[in-house]
Amino acid sequence: MPTARTTALLLLLTSPLCAQGTAKDYERAWNLRSRFSNKVFRDRVRPNWIGGGDRFWYRIDLARGKREFLLIDAVGGTREPAFDHQRLATALTGALGKKVDAERLPIRDLRFDAKDGAVVVVTDRKAFECDLESYALAEVEKPKPEQSERPRRGGDGRRRPSDRSPDGRWQVVFRDFDVHLRDLESDETTRLTDDGEEQHRYEGRVHWSPDSSRFVLFRTRPEQRHTVHLIESSPRDQVQPKLHSHQYLKPGDRIRQSKPHLFEAATGREIAVSDDLFPNPWRISDLRWSEDSSRFTFLYNQRGHQVLRIVGVDAESGETSAVVDERSETFVDYEYKQFAHHVEETHEIVWMSERDGWNHLYLYDSSTGEGKNQITRGEWVVRGVDRVDEETRRIWFRASGIRPDQDPYHVHFARVDFDGENLVLLTEGDGTHEIEYSPDRRFLVDRYSRVDLPPVTELRSAETGELVCRLEQADVDELKQAGWRPPERFVAKGRDGETDVWGVLHWPTNFDPETSYPVVEKIYAGPHGSFVPKSFRPHHSAQEIAELGFVVVQIDGMGTSNRSKAFHDLCWKNLGDSGFPDRIRWIRAAAAKHPSLDLERVGIYGGSAGGQSSTRALLAHGDFYKVAVSDCGCHDNRMDKIWWNELWMGWPVGPHYAEQSNVTNAHRLTGKLFLIVGELDRNVDPASTMQVVDALVKADKDFDLLVVPGAGHGSAESRYGRRRRADFFVRHLLGVEPRRDAE
Repeated sequence: MPTARTTALLLLLTSPLCAQGTAKDYERAWNLRSRFSNKVFRDRVRPNWIGGGDRFWYRIDLARGKREFLLIDAVGGTREPAFDHQRLATALTGALGKKVDAERLPIRDLRFDAKDGAVVVVTDRKAFECDLESYALAEVEKPKPEQSERPRRGGDGRRRPSDRSPDGRWQVVFRDFDVHLRDLESDETTRLTDDGEEQHRYEGRVHWSPDSSRFVLFRTRPEQRHTVHLIESSPRDQVQPKLHSHQYLKPGDRIRQSKPHLFEAATGREIAVSDDLFPNPWRISDLRWSEDSSRFTFLYNQRGHQVLRIVGVDAESGETSAVVDERSETFVDYEYKQFAHHVEETHEIVWMSERDGWNHLYLYDSSTGEGKNQITRGEWVVRGVDRVDEETRRIWFRASGIRPDQDPYHVHFARVDFDGENLVLLTEGDGTHEIEYSPDRRFLVDRYSRVDLPPVTELRSAETGELVCRLEQADVDELKQAGWRPPERFVAKGRDGETDVWGVLHWPTNFDPETSYPVVEKIYAGPHGSFVPKSFRPHHSAQEIAELGFVVVQIDGMGTSNRSKAFHDLCWKNLGDSGFPDRIRWIRAAAAKHPSLDLERVGIYGGSAGGQSSTRALLAHGDFYKVAVSDCGCHDNRMDKIWWNELWMGWPVGPHYAEQSNVTNAHRLTGKLFLIVGELDRNVDPASTMQVVDALVKADKDFDLLVVPGAGHGSAESRYGRRRRADFFVRHLLGVEPRRDAE
């Protein structure tokens, strides 16, 4: 009686899949990008607003160099040609002395604000005013390019830190690690401290109170030196290798710590400030004085990232208070889910928090520290704040999951009042959105898409979110004719049997439902985001692997971001999990829907955090994953950059770091592993990969290794690295030797 493995091998040798991984497959895979390039039209609108913002025009580029110019009346909700293209072509033919095609007008710019019933047409060398009744042209001086207004930095009205007081009376001087104060009227200098030393120094920016009576500066203990050495084996300018060294803190290292000190200018005395509310700073930032100089506040992020607090300090007594106190039993995601906007006039703070289990906005009284109200709420998340209008007391923000009938990762735009009332959804279409406001913010141009939906562009009211008019629907006819096949969106339940886990499948463009296909997962499980593509693209890099005879999947398992706090918390002190229980269930569910997926042949690949996870797949889930390619992996979180790893794995460094290390678990390897690393990787210490190699050697395990001379982070994404990765899957999942040359 043949075993299941014997049966699988017989199928491998006799089924149509033996024709996969051929030279034609490789040629098709490597040419996908060029094959699908420049075949999508009407996919992007770049509005040129006219005057006060009632109208705008835009150009749409079409196939074979054709183009159209459209004029939109935002108030009237009309979309029409900006002019009669044929009549203008005829007029330009006479003015330029050469034939002008109406479908390929050589226009670089238009100005509709010259006068009523006319437009200024700018070509490469000349400009003409065109009467839109007669289409008579009059040559005019070429207008200067319009300058778009860019947001100014420091727009919150705060005075920038300076060593000189606002009234020009005083200047703070740092000398021999101590603080000195110079009276600019008398030119006398007074030493204010005498305990500064190289390893505990007074330094940095000086924050003066608006009335010049007091100032704050920092005393700092420098970080330790942790030098990482890299050997460049094959430099281009010499025969001998080169040594490169750089400073690179790792989890558990001593970090730079700065704490504020408060001084009174007139007397030179230091006003003691207790550090009970900021005992162990990872970072202190956003120091700001109140307008009446009665106190200052700063943002305190505690090492270990379980406390994020706005601390208030009384300027006379030095007494401290917690204005906002954010705590978590796991982590506060200060890097990607932190927002604080101070409304000075009304003494309020708009604050971001996950305290109710979802990332939302709250309003605080900055004088008392009392919470006034929750601004946003619901089983959805705020992805970011775009604008806070203190006069109208409104907030414009991005959100995911706010439309429950759509993919919870889709980005939508919304507006809400400070008190949490009048929530208005500004975008609607089933896709992920990007918008651009009119200069007066009365209208917005909304572009949305999905991996399986080409972009749709609409004009909407920025007040109500109502549709004004459809502008464009992308034209992908030529893309489809070239053989493009969209990724398939798929959702399945995660490990708890309740939580939806979302992902996509990339199919070969020559997919045959009668053929059996190995599954290859492209993994990136970094907790700092979500990584399954959501917007439309003609080409995904994963498609290259699929084209060789695989179905490539991408999944956002639990532990990644942009869902609930509980969904995200799974990663805490648990990066080795990588969401694999969810991923495996998802792939099994996809195979139940698509019998062509062969779950006896499952591979996985990834780089950086994905390199860590892909190796982990063989060490912890070798019963499911059989082949892995891992590039520049942070295989041991004690070896990687301090900020990323302490945020998710916690501080101090505990035994869980070693327990989840690919080095510690290397002896558990089953299946085929290919490790790739660039010898000059400054993002992830290349020694992290080499320590896995050392452990595999000691465990007498077979594996493949590619060290790329002179390469940095992500060397597997080079042409050579991509080819070697593809070959590895063809060899070990398809069971054939790669045939890249013409047959």
